[in-house]
Amino acid sequence: MPKAKTTPSGADTAPVSYEAALKELEGLVQQMESGQLPLSDLLSGYQRGAELLGYCRAQLDAVEQQIKVLDNGALKAWTPT
Repeated sequence: MPKAKTTPSGADTAPVSYEAALKELEGLVQQMESGQLPLSDLLSGYQRGAELLGYCRAQLDAVEQQIKVLDNGALKAWTPT
């Protein structure tokens, strides 16, 4: 009987935090760049990386929307200088 294909660690779960997603993404990139990841796992690794990148971008966008600067007692959107 054929063995079930395994997926990279955490492949079916949402990251618990931005930091966890970034750490997993960095590890995945290192595996892919090292050439040690079997060809059969490259596509699933790429897909997981795309999911993690999307999660990180969404988290950064959400934080960017929440950043406010106190100016003369009124909150206004923060703009980088």
